[in-house]
Amino acid sequence: MNRERAIIDIGSNTVRLVIFGGPRRAPTMLHNEKVTARLGKGVAEDGLLSDKAMAAALKALGRYAKLLELRGVNDVQTVATAAVRDAANGGEFLEKVRETGLSPRLLSGEEEALTSAAGIVGAFPGAKGVVADLGGGSLELVHVAGPGCERGASLPFGTLWLPQLRADGPDKFARRVRKALVATEWQCTEGEALYLVGGSHRALARLAIRQSQWPLGDPHGFELASEAVQQVCRSALHGGVPAAMQGVSASRLAALPNTAALLSVLLREIRPSSVVFSAWGLREGLLYQSLEQAEQARDPLLEGIGAFVESHGCARETGAMIAQWIAQVPPAVDERAGKLRLAATMLILAAQQIEPNLRVGHALDWALHKRWIGLDESGRAMIAASVAGHSGSSELPTELYRLASQDDLCTAFIWGLAIRLCRRFSALSPVVLAGSTLRADQGKLSLALDPSLAALVNEGTEKDLRNLAESLELQPCIEIKSSEAMLVG
Repeated sequence: MNRERAIIDIGSNTVRLVIFGGPRRAPTMLHNEKVTARLGKGVAEDGLLSDKAMAAALKALGRYAKLLELRGVNDVQTVATAAVRDAANGGEFLEKVRETGLSPRLLSGEEEALTSAAGIVGAFPGAKGVVADLGGGSLELVHVAGPGCERGASLPFGTLWLPQLRADGPDKFARRVRKALVATEWQCTEGEALYLVGGSHRALARLAIRQSQWPLGDPHGFELASEAVQQVCRSALHGGVPAAMQGVSASRLAALPNTAALLSVLLREIRPSSVVFSAWGLREGLLYQSLEQAEQARDPLLEGIGAFVESHGCARETGAMIAQWIAQVPPAVDERAGKLRLAATMLILAAQQIEPNLRVGHALDWALHKRWIGLDESGRAMIAASVAGHSGSSELPTELYRLASQDDLCTAFIWGLAIRLCRRFSALSPVVLAGSTLRADQGKLSLALDPSLAALVNEGTEKDLRNLAESLELQPCIEIKSSEAMLVG
């Protein structure tokens, strides 16, 4: 049975097909293509989808339908948004879409907003604040609080409309946006964030990453204080947009001042504590909404990393056993720390399945640059610090100190040392893991083991235990159960 899922998004600028695979709670993108049909351009001009735009869209949709048929993908959702919704001939266009064999669903403005917000809830469990999804035809706003979404609204400030809205000057533009926001009562409460969705917002994130020389390149999950984003907006409005930028099309670059002008007003009116950029939005929201409640409750980071390490020949259960074996050095202070320790353990074990000369570099890349859902910048740095500790390195990559606190990095580095001890001592044998324990107590770090396992202790075990104990400022000790303890000098 083909478990792939497809989303076809008929938007105001583009018509896109994305095929997803992987775990349902943390889907991975297998195929992604788009056609810039500009359906919304005609709507902005005369209220109609133009013949040229419809022809381009229908040609793309015919290809998508055939690709999905040949690939055997049966789980397909096709949705249309603002341009088709607002066009006088939108119904006629949807009839032609049905002739391709697809079953399009026209989303209302509120449905579009709530679906984009569902993508944020799926990507950032526990998210609280306002979601702003900027598309070609409209700006969708919705408030999120934990698993719930509420008060969805669609405002006519899509990127296709912004040039003419700004034509009368910045003051009139700001007043118009402000009036719409006040009428719908959009504002963050203390401590809430503004979550930005859409390609134009991600282009602005890439500009911020470039200007700050941020060590991470993925805009998903990139978080900045509101004033820092305002500074980027001011830069974009006053000639700070480069002629070319990796990962951003020429058309997106040209539109950055318009995006910045709108966002600048949003920040002043909504007043979030911070701004979070997201690659998840409408399409991922559709997938998240299709999950059962129990599936939605699963942790996306552990689901994603678990599937990834299994694809590298490493059982996630092995990672769980090792994470439990090292659980007391030091104990996790909260659920997040325990989750990150398990994630680091699984990635380190997966790296052992590849060429030795590539292991450390690949594991660091996986931690810092692979897109993981449910992992923030600090968490990435902590996993990378564990990789460094496991490698035997005495120093951390300097860029990690921009991402996480020194205390968190030190803790994660110790996890890496503990994983190294466990992996090398046990050779990942369940029997060895069951017959031995690692604990810190009364000034000692003790490796206690069954007498039948005593032959496994060698110079490498003693060295790894000693290095770990020194990092914890404890005395290393090996205890053969039912016999006297042996100090490791």
